[in-house]
Amino acid sequence: MPFEPIQQEKLSKGVVRQVEGLILRGILRPGERLPSERELSERMNVSRPSLREAFAELQEQGLLVSKAGAGVFVADVLGSAFAPALVTLFATHDEAVFDYISFRRDMEGLAAERAAHLGSDTDLAVIDSIFKKMEVAHQKRNPSDEAQLDADFHLAIIEASHNIVMLHMMRSMYELLREGVFYNRSVMFKQRMTRDHLLGQHRAINVALQARDRDGARAAVAAHLDYVEGALKDQQKADRNEAFAKKRFEHEAGR
Repeated sequence: MPFEPIQQEKLSKGVVRQVEGLILRGILRPGERLPSERELSERMNVSRPSLREAFAELQEQGLLVSKAGAGVFVADVLGSAFAPALVTLFATHDEAVFDYISFRRDMEGLAAERAAHLGSDTDLAVIDSIFKKMEVAHQKRNPSDEAQLDADFHLAIIEASHNIVMLHMMRSMYELLREGVFYNRSVMFKQRMTRDHLLGQHRAINVALQARDRDGARAAVAAHLDYVEGALKDQQKADRNEAFAKKRFEHEAGR
């Protein structure tokens, strides 16, 4: 973690400002455990009392939480961008699913373009590392790992865009996706042909990013989400046909 020595201000205030900045930029994530008090005091060059004073202020702000016997953690500062009643509507109406994908296409396309232009070499290395893990999970045919890495891959691109508002907004949106509000991502990764296509699309995104090809990265994200949209529509059609066939069978059997 990139903690630095504090200089030229009240030490506890300097700690507060630095931790605030790390949370704001998404470097410290919700639920992440901070290093030990001893390690932090050495790395930030502050006394333990100053560190405790800063942590007390950050806990009062709702940015950190202390868990007895476990340590200090970043609070769940994301929450949901939507009221529970609206989340329920999202989960039960197909039009919300496709509007969500359209929203992702726009936002993530922009994020990929920015990442290719503004992302640091470290940012791009992180994205490449996650993609390599996706390849390994693909070979092991582990749908749940692939689904998790899929989310990690896309969020790493958003982080590399260096837009803090986009980052926190999209993290909140991805929490809804992880919870299956919009659709079950694991189902897509259980189908061999679909999995192969998805891996190829993520490869195209990664290749464009590593080449810092802004237009190529945005186009690759759009192509990927167009495919996801088409796959979901095909799945919904298959589900409707299956339900119709089942209902017809039950009707005829009841005669």
